[in-house]
Amino acid sequence: MSKPLYLTTTLPYVNAEPHIGFALEIVQADIIARYRRLMGDEVFFNTGTDEHGQKIFQKARDTGKDTQAYVDEYAEKFQALKGVLGLSDDIHFIRTTDAHHKSAAQEIWKRCEKAGDIYKKKYKGMYCVGDEMFLKESDIVNGKCPNHPTMELVEIEEENYFFRLSAYQEKLTAYVQQEGVIVPEWRRQEALNFISQGLEDFSISRIKEKMSWGIPVPGDDTQVMYVWFDALTNYISTLGWPEDEKGEFKKFWTDGQVLQMAGKDQVRFQSVMWQAMLMAAGVKNTDAVIYHGFITSGGQKMSKSIGNVIDPLSIVSEYGTDALRYFLARHVHPFEDSDVTMERFKEAYNADLANGIGNLASRIMTLAQNNLESPVSRPAPVGFAVAYTNALDSYHYSVALEVVWAEIQKLDQQIVETEPFKVIKVDKERGKELISALVVNLYTIARMLNPFMPATSASIKEAILANKKPVNLFQRKE
Repeated sequence: MSKPLYLTTTLPYVNAEPHIGFALEIVQADIIARYRRLMGDEVFFNTGTDEHGQKIFQKARDTGKDTQAYVDEYAEKFQALKGVLGLSDDIHFIRTTDAHHKSAAQEIWKRCEKAGDIYKKKYKGMYCVGDEMFLKESDIVNGKCPNHPTMELVEIEEENYFFRLSAYQEKLTAYVQQEGVIVPEWRRQEALNFISQGLEDFSISRIKEKMSWGIPVPGDDTQVMYVWFDALTNYISTLGWPEDEKGEFKKFWTDGQVLQMAGKDQVRFQSVMWQAMLMAAGVKNTDAVIYHGFITSGGQKMSKSIGNVIDPLSIVSEYGTDALRYFLARHVHPFEDSDVTMERFKEAYNADLANGIGNLASRIMTLAQNNLESPVSRPAPVGFAVAYTNALDSYHYSVALEVVWAEIQKLDQQIVETEPFKVIKVDKERGKELISALVVNLYTIARMLNPFMPATSASIKEAILANKKPVNLFQRKE
């Protein structure tokens, strides 16, 4: 058994409805959490909501709602994703407005300050509300933030606290030079290039009078914490840091394997700024951050104005949770951008699910129900194919599912070649042997499906243990 695993997604801002991009990240994380549990590991799986900052403050004001009431409403929508996306029952959900998180964010501030890495100065710069950060001149493209080209930059001049990121040039270089701390490899090179260009100290507070929605700066009630400084701390506050009364921080962070999931636009935040904060606070660095690409649709970035936004909730409503999970794992690249359309989704659904695993399970269990007097004994767990475990150990979800679907095709072929439906009529015992073997192999496939399609996996296992044909798993869609 390997070390206990601490696994976390980034925390989405509660300024919009849950979208398919975040569904991708949290489903990928859930696949890893379920897989590692299947392999016998203990897992602490974290997600939640990022609820402070200028964007949220403005959004609440625009809608005429009290800010706390606004974030409560959206946090509830994100918490509901647990059921909608079939997430692990024991997933931890943290909100950055939680009382304990606020005290933890203030504690990490105090530790960074004690280390000499926080200071106050007057500053004038261009601020992107979308990213909640000041931009360097070299970051600006055609007068805009490249991540939010439709938003106007805001020129801000005020006295803020700054984090001394420049002091961590050498330590961050040494950290990022370690193979495996960033996946995929080309994102690690991207981080090294970013660091090599020289690190600038960054603002970590805003004047409370201008933007009151934030955690107060320790010892200075005129300022609130910059949202990134606050939000990043969730990764350890969720474990009970700094008090660690339950021992979960020591078990899963200090002594465990720390794995973070994030989008490709997060490299500087997760693998540079956050890691420097941990260094300043005297906390172990993240073992690895896995960066996924973006989902586009019809070759374009998803946009309400274009009309190409894909709503994960509507997909689940029509096709079911496991169909969405399957598509995100099999047909979306784990690291690069992927184009997703409903046409592609429907094609994969019918070919791989309705005509694939759904049809196979129905055929085998119909044979079993009609010809076996009792269920087969629960098959003993067997080791998974090396290609399957290697793929999941390196976060190649689609490759692991290719292994599973190769087994599905092999079982289909076995039915064609052995014709148990014919054999049972002339040689009952031999026919039962053939059918029982098919059922055992189907159970193994169900186990391999568990990380990806937990409800489907459970339905197939239940049908096998009851010796009954399962309810139609995936109804073909025209």
